[in-house]
Amino acid sequence: MHSIISSFQHSILPMTFENLNLIPSVCHALAAKGYSVPTPIQQKAIPHILEGKDLLGCAQTGTGKTAAFALPIIQLLHSTRHLEKHRSIKALILTPTRELAIQVDESFRNYSKGLGLKHAVIYGGVNQHSQVKSLQQGTDIVIATPGRLLDLKNQGYIKLHAVKYFVLDEADRMLDMGFIHDIKKIISILPAKKQTILFSATLPDEIRKLADGLLHNPVKIQVAPVSAPAERIRHFVYHVEKKNKKEMLQKLLKSENINHALVFTRTKHGADKVVRDLNRKNITAQAIHGNKSQAQRQRALEGFKNRSVRILVATDIASRGIDIDKLSHVINYELPEVAETYIHRTGRTGRKGEEGTAFSFCSPDEKNHLRNINKLLKFSIEPLPAGEFHHDDNSQPSPKDFQKKPERKFQHNGRRGERRFSRN
Repeated sequence: MHSIISSFQHSILPMTFENLNLIPSVCHALAAKGYSVPTPIQQKAIPHILEGKDLLGCAQTGTGKTAAFALPIIQLLHSTRHLEKHRSIKALILTPTRELAIQVDESFRNYSKGLGLKHAVIYGGVNQHSQVKSLQQGTDIVIATPGRLLDLKNQGYIKLHAVKYFVLDEADRMLDMGFIHDIKKIISILPAKKQTILFSATLPDEIRKLADGLLHNPVKIQVAPVSAPAERIRHFVYHVEKKNKKEMLQKLLKSENINHALVFTRTKHGADKVVRDLNRKNITAQAIHGNKSQAQRQRALEGFKNRSVRILVATDIASRGIDIDKLSHVINYELPEVAETYIHRTGRTGRKGEEGTAFSFCSPDEKNHLRNINKLLKFSIEPLPAGEFHHDDNSQPSPKDFQKKPERKFQHNGRRGERRFSRN
């Protein structure tokens, strides 16, 4: 009987990083960052990567994908480091944006402390001098955006003949941004014998074709339905005229006591205009998009992280690299033209077990975008009458407050709108 009880107790113990056969130094680094329980994607991916298998992973944003490939790669590199006479690039990680490259580099730095591994982050938009210097000093791991990587390769600063581990992160975003030709060039100069890991938030046909040609007998992992929103995000939409969106945003920020929010626009010009309008109302806001220098983008992102900037206004090109702890709200000032982009935008909130809220403004010319988003979500986003807010001077209101009102039926796209949204 005692053995049965012990076995049962062991079976219900939570999974730990030690259970995944990660070495003590890596586990200590994780504990220092406050991580004790691996996420589902980490539980499924890490053992296979440690075994040297190619992997195709599909998981929504905010599920811990970076650690899922960074931790085993760090351990594999550490285990063979003493066999190498000369330091050379053994791991290459490609990301679509500068922000994501910096974020991934930071993760490698945090997880590999004390192991003697060197890493370099390579991206465009800045002077290449410091990046070249890092490469010349020798590095084990390179995290890069495709364009700058090829540029430095063509200049002779990067040699990829010794790469053993190749990661293509946010592959669907790579294709969205037109990187497919650069990716194919990079793949053509990598060693044929290597371990390849491909992660993507969605799996359109183009990604499946790329994976078929790139991966060898891959393990396929999916921890959430393709194109599914995070489970802890509540979704609401206001139907509002385009000319009234500026006032609508200001009222929403005030009436909902939203102290920290990420706002999305479709264009760089639109982002700058929203920032100007908010600053005129003494609402601290900054923009992050492709026309900003890397220094400007980093300052805006750091200000948003440390809460000195209340509102960050972003275009989609920057959204994949934004990882903010406890971000409570995402606001779609303009709906995206591609439905999957809504998943990526709203995935900035409701991360790491936290709850989040996504508000969207839909003007008459955007109704088709909303229809496509609802179809992708497989439920209708909760419509709210414009001007209907829930102000509480003493505390941050919860979107659950919306549930206290009597049930209403809305006509939406020719059928009755359903009072449905993702909940825990």
